[in-house]
Formats: sequence, structure tokens, C-alpha cells
Amino acid sequence: MKLLFKTLKYFFVFILIAIVGLTALYWKSDIPLSTLKEKYTTADSKFIEVDGMSVHYRIEGLATDSIPLVLLHGTGASLHTWDGWVNALKTERKIIRLDLPAYGLTGPNPTSDYSQEFYATFINDFLTKLGVKQCIIAGNSLGGSIAWNFAVKYPEKISKMILVDAGGYTMKSKSVPIAFRVAGWPVVKNLFKYVTPRSIVQKSVENVYADKSKVSDDLVDRYFELSLREGNRQAFIDRMSEFRNKGIINDKTAKIKDLAMPTLIIWGDKDLLIPLEVGEKFHADLPNDTLVVFKNLGHTPMEEDAEKTVAVVKEFLKK
Repeated sequence: MKLLFKTLKYFFVFILIAIVGLTALYWKSDIPLSTLKEKYTTADSKFIEVDGMSVHYRIEGLATDSIPLVLLHGTGASLHTWDGWVNALKTERKIIRLDLPAYGLTGPNPTSDYSQEFYATFINDFLTKLGVKQCIIAGNSLGGSIAWNFAVKYPEKISKMILVDAGGYTMKSKSVPIAFRVAGWPVVKNLFKYVTPRSIVQKSVENVYADKSKVSDDLVDRYFELSLREGNRQAFIDRMSEFRNKGIINDKTAKIKDLAMPTLIIWGDKDLLIPLEVGEKFHADLPNDTLVVFKNLGHTPMEEDAEKTVAVVKEFLKK
């Protein structure tokens, strides 16, 4: 018995030393917002106060376009995920993109509410402040879920909709990015606010790409550094908890069938996070839609292959 207690004592001491060592090795302090602004804003970047937040956004393209294209990014991303589409479309359209609450330079919601109801209301408040009465709305993943929830709540404000590997229906992922999993682990998720290895971010980005070779160091650096904006790690944990604990509360998927605006659905056939079956479900339920599936692309096809995916967007916008 004494030998057993002695063995257990050494085991727990070893675990404690390992935790302390890993914490010291991977401890990451927040990056000051001023530092991130210097690197991740451009001449087109602006900030506007909405619902208690200083929201980072950009308006690019044709200033005379009365119905802008509004782009909403996914979990863990930022407005930069749309760079390829914006470069291809800005000579033809007015484009508005933003860092959603919890992400990018915008940072956390002071109320810690990250429900779909909050995001839909927030987008309406944001567009109202910009004087936008009607738009074409597009979203990837979380952004796609926000887009159709916004459409359900404010259908008169949307002329067309684009869903890119959008969230919404109950489903089972084939593979989940490690950052998503860590943010849900008891105890460990609290350490995640301070101990954030860059390798976790890299593996998470690689998880949503079909072609891992396209995940560059610069791309990982952007995701990693923006995750270190003050408050973003806690917001990430809060949003994942919101999704796990309240994801089915106030579920409005039954109302998707009522959305009459023309809709383009884009999906990567190698999406392991939100599988193609979900895209097919949107296709079955939306009364006025087109589904385009891209071979050998993952969960963020607009980022992984902007040129190929934006070509179908251009055709859709012309109709």
C-alpha cells in the first residue's frame, strides 16, 4: 500500500511539473490592440460604435452601388478571409465586410452574448448605422448561419443571399478543429485563455482546408495573432459554450423554407466540419436556390480557392 501511495505521489508530481512546464512554454499574453491595428488595418479600415463595441469594418468597391454585398466570416476568422473575393469583385460592386463580435479587431461583446439572435440583431444595428436599407448578404460557416438567421428576422432587407458551408442544421462533424475541442474541455478551456500554442491554431486551420499545402505561415500568423487580441480567447470559449449549451434553443431552421430571396449555396466536398449533407439540406429546403459543390475544397472554399469560387458568385450576382 505504501508503495502504491508513493507511486501515485510521484505520478501527480510529474503531472504538476509537466503542466507548469507547458504553461511556461506556451503562455501567450494578449497583443495590444494598437499593435494589431498597425498590422491588420488598411486605408479602407474604419471603426464604428455598435451595441457597445468598436466594430472594425471596410467598405470597398463601387461607392454608387445602392445594394452592397455584405460578407460575414466564420468562427475564429476575420474580415481578411474574404480578401480574394473582394479583390475580384470590387470593380463591379460595393462590398462591406467586418470583424464579427468575438473576433478580429472588433473583440468581445461586453454582454458575452453570442447567440444567433444576438448576431442577427447586431448585423441589423450595424447596417442601420451605415445607412444600408437593403443588401446581398453572404456568410461562411458561423457567418452563413448568421446570414440566414438575419434573413429570417429581416427578410425585407435582403435581395439575395449566399451561403458558403453554412451552419444551421443539426449534424455530426467528421472532424473538428482542435481549438474548437479544447475550448470545450473542462478546466483546460480556462488555461486556453493564457496558454495558446501557435501549433493548435495551425492544426485548426489545416483542418478546414482540403489542401494543407495552401496553409501558409502568414495565414497561420494572422489567425494566431488576431486570436490574441484582448478578450478574444475568452469570447471564443464563451461562444463555443453558447453553441454547445444553447445551440438548439430558438432554432429557426423550420423557417428556412419560407426564405424566398434568390440564394446561392457554395460547398466544398471535402468539408469535414459541416459536411456536404448540410448543404444538400439547405438545397432541399430553400425554394429559390442553386447549389454548387466544389471538388477538393474544404470548409472555407472562398479562402482556399478564391478564384474558382468567386466565378460562380459573379454569375449569380449578374442574374
